[in-house]
Amino acid sequence: MGPPASLARRLYFKDIPVLGSCKPPPAVQGTGDPKRTRGFDTSQRLRTCVQKNTSKQRNQAADTKRPETSANTGIRGQEAPTEWGLNESLLPAGPVRPGSSGRLAYSNEEHKQGACANRPWPRRPLSAQPNLLLVRQLLAGAWKGGSRCAHACGRPGPQPPCGPSGRAFPLWPQTDVPPAWPRGTPSSQEGRRRRQHAASGALVSGSDLKDIDVTLANRTVWWPGEPTLHIVPGGSDALLTSRRRELAHCPRKWLAVTVGALVGLTPSACGDLPGSRPNFLLLMADDLGIGDLGCYGNNTIRTPNIDRLARDGVMLTQHLAAASVCTPSRAAFLTGRYPLRSGMVSSNGYRVLQWAGAAGGLPANETTFAKILKERGYATGLIGKWHLGLNCESSNDHCHHPLNHGFDHFYGMPFSLMGDCIHWELSEKRAGMERKLNVCFQIVAFAALTLTAGKLTHLTSGSWTPVIWLTLAAMLLFTTSYFLGALIVHADCFLMRNHTITEQPMRFQRTTSLILKEVSSFLQRNKQRPFLLFVSFLHVHTPLITTEKFRGKSAHGLYGDNTEEMDWMLGKIVDTLDMEGLTNSTLVYFTSDHGGALESQLRNDQYGGWNGIYKGGKGMGGWEGGIRVPGIFRWPGVLPAGRVIHEPTSLMDVFPTVVHLGGSEVPQDRVIDGRDMLPLLLGTTEHSAHDFLLHYCENFLHAARWYQRDGGRLWKVHYTTPVFQPRGAGACYGKAVCPCSGDRVAHHQPPLLFDLSRDPAEAHALTPDTEPCFQQVMDTVARAVARHRQTLGPAPPQLGALGNVWRPWLQPCCGPFPLCRCDREGHPA
Repeated sequence: MGPPASLARRLYFKDIPVLGSCKPPPAVQGTGDPKRTRGFDTSQRLRTCVQKNTSKQRNQAADTKRPETSANTGIRGQEAPTEWGLNESLLPAGPVRPGSSGRLAYSNEEHKQGACANRPWPRRPLSAQPNLLLVRQLLAGAWKGGSRCAHACGRPGPQPPCGPSGRAFPLWPQTDVPPAWPRGTPSSQEGRRRRQHAASGALVSGSDLKDIDVTLANRTVWWPGEPTLHIVPGGSDALLTSRRRELAHCPRKWLAVTVGALVGLTPSACGDLPGSRPNFLLLMADDLGIGDLGCYGNNTIRTPNIDRLARDGVMLTQHLAAASVCTPSRAAFLTGRYPLRSGMVSSNGYRVLQWAGAAGGLPANETTFAKILKERGYATGLIGKWHLGLNCESSNDHCHHPLNHGFDHFYGMPFSLMGDCIHWELSEKRAGMERKLNVCFQIVAFAALTLTAGKLTHLTSGSWTPVIWLTLAAMLLFTTSYFLGALIVHADCFLMRNHTITEQPMRFQRTTSLILKEVSSFLQRNKQRPFLLFVSFLHVHTPLITTEKFRGKSAHGLYGDNTEEMDWMLGKIVDTLDMEGLTNSTLVYFTSDHGGALESQLRNDQYGGWNGIYKGGKGMGGWEGGIRVPGIFRWPGVLPAGRVIHEPTSLMDVFPTVVHLGGSEVPQDRVIDGRDMLPLLLGTTEHSAHDFLLHYCENFLHAARWYQRDGGRLWKVHYTTPVFQPRGAGACYGKAVCPCSGDRVAHHQPPLLFDLSRDPAEAHALTPDTEPCFQQVMDTVARAVARHRQTLGPAPPQLGALGNVWRPWLQPCCGPFPLCRCDREGHPA
């Protein structure tokens, strides 16, 4: 049974005039001539010399009996199915050299006699299904040869400059590289003419083909008579036309366009071919500072695995979170939208979800990239931290659960790791609640004692009922305060596998091994199908749970130990990809949800991250230190290794990038604020798709940036900034995070202006006297903010007072409440 019409159609060539003969090259064997081992010129790979096949020639070729050799089989060894509408006249009519993958082999004698001059261009029928081996061989060969011209793309290389007359690289595997014509022959002269023809801008594109024999990811894959593989991306003629001159001189940029053709720069590129889509491994740290990694300048904390990921892939230096705290940042990451659009913000200081038993969470009508890819046949999994809600009306409705947002599998914490999970001195909510309860207890107890003394001394009259009630209230407050720590540990610090609680409370010394085991199990179960796995580390959030193997190993105390353990975990996960043979087919991405927490200090010890040269940290909506995060992509053979991008990008950009690569389209019924990063990662575009990015603190706009591409300036406008405590400090010490509103923030009129392209540390604010473009920048950004606000619609608040308080009937519990205690992991407690 043949493939759909969209996958297998007939191929004919239009009559396209070209310079020089279209005679296939000879396959010279055993000559020992070193000149005959050179590859073909770049122009011969990038341009197609098409020979006009007359009806007479086709008829003659059709009458030629094909021998029973591998020439009649497809790449996968299947016989060429004529019922699929293949143009049989274009199949090889002569013998095929063994081991040549079905390509024609011509003898020297045949070439001298011109026996091949009038043969039709031979083509091989490819399987209609995606042939990933072919893709790998293509990319490997192109990349290996492209190293000869590395310096032409701005990278150092061992070879001299590569231009129109430079050496070319073969696209075939090294074991089967065809020899080139020796210098001085007519064919060599013809090669020069073809180079001149290529330099003139001539290009055969998808519009010059009538039908397609084979389509790979909606991209035409075909075989001209020359022993080189040509890929003409359908629907990408404008891109190729605009880049053709540069590609003729830079094989690696040609490789980028080739990859774009394979993976599909258009949304529907891979829509019908699951085998051509990559797997996705998304890794997110918790509260990691951008200055804590070696690849971003740190030379005291050891992060060799993350650094290797950066060396083997693409590193972003201006990668930005959509919020400076966990819950809204993660909501934006999963949906590609500012958290304000989904209601995942507040206006009363409740910046993140406070309880696992609260009613707030990511609304069911929000679309995550996991939900879209699941509909496209992906296996989707989330392992680690969720922190986007759980229940709405009962303790098991799981309306906000990851499985209700597109994930097939979930294992981890529905809430978040906190210092309160181990009764740590640095507490998120326990210490504050205990202080309030103790104050209330003292007031009520004092009132009860006063009434009791009055009754005993007969200074007051009346019933003893008020005394009894006040005494009971005092006892309740005291008991609640005493057991509050244990209540929080059981209520918030538990593990779930899908809808089942497996460990309540958590045994933290084995959590790391459980997560690694779960990741390995997921990869092994789903290695035969496309998958998306989101590993959301519990590291490096306080209380910095670290195994004994890494404690005391770092020069930066417990925080450094925890960071190095997370790097080790990442290395184990990447090693699992290698062992399962998934490395080359998997796009790996690493980031953090926001910047490091500067206020996480206890006496002289720092338990939060370092944000490098950038001002501010976690919780500060506008300053760079709170929102600038690591961004690393690795896809071997597709993304150029060692590339560093200094363009503004956002965590929200992961949504459209993953969706497009997964063969789908972003939703059209809502505003998507993220932009597809693939052209930027591949190098087919030089600039970010973002002109403006806005920075919120809760629902208050604190700052906005404008990327002025024509001048290369990156402007940052601050409308509101937190007031640091103590004065002159760089954070709000004494508080968990800086506030977003109230008397502890400063409103600036006129706003503060910084040029991040010259002052990334935001140390010197510009004024109308020091910056001639001051007013122009202010007006431009103000218009952009106004346009943005016109796109905002009402969204039910999820983090307000009503949705962010503990409700006992919503509390997940693996036993009868409040006896929430179980261990179903199969380990001794």
